[in-house]
Amino acid sequence: MRLLWYVAYGSNLHAARLDWYLRGGRPPGGLRTYPGCRDCRPPHRTVAVSIPGGVYFAGESRAWTGGMAFYDPGLPGRAAARGYLVTVEQFADIAAQEMYRPPGADLAGILAAAGSGRATLGPGRYETLLRVGERDGLPMLTFTAPHRAVEVPWARPAPVYLAMLARGLREAHGWDVPRTVDYLAGRPGVAGRWSRAALRALVAAAHGGPAEPPSGARVEFGQSSRNAGPSGTIGRSAVDG
Repeated sequence: MRLLWYVAYGSNLHAARLDWYLRGGRPPGGLRTYPGCRDCRPPHRTVAVSIPGGVYFAGESRAWTGGMAFYDPGLPGRAAARGYLVTVEQFADIAAQEMYRPPGADLAGILAAAGSGRATLGPGRYETLLRVGERDGLPMLTFTAPHRAVEVPWARPAPVYLAMLARGLREAHGWDVPRTVDYLAGRPGVAGRWSRAALRALVAAAHGGPAEPPSGARVEFGQSSRNAGPSGTIGRSAVDG
């Protein structure tokens, strides 16, 4: 297996955000510098997908502050996501950076998740790999926390982090402001912690910039810079969103 689908449901819905994992550097507004992947080429393809389960926010991000997005296949409904066709090594390096490990990790866990549907690489955040479907004969993998949403306190995501999700939902799914607000407002960690008015203002501002092409169209990567500083249920198949 040379290629697989990396399924992003959090800030990496936003293509420019994923580019920092690929090429390295510090994204605008972030507190962390990423080493990047050994292979920094852009994904071969991107597609909009919808996977069984839901997204919730918990913990505290060391890169953005506020709650982080996690995926729970046991939550009701479906999670809006984006599939990136990448090499197995690129997925390993993206996952390693999410786990605060250096790129170049062992591929055994990834191959185990692709084969069995689940692999646990450690007890921490994003150290549980899940197979969430298959597309074009290739496995669709994501990473999340080992716990379920009901087992941890939920946390309010920071504005800069939530804005990246809003941009990503627009890019991947072509959603307008009302639909994006409806989706985000129902996520555990956002519900009851963000007023609908504040969320609407944030999403409208996030959607105010130039739109990326919808998934399936050409997406421009390679805009990040290594020297940039801050500025401002397994086995159930995924379907197109």
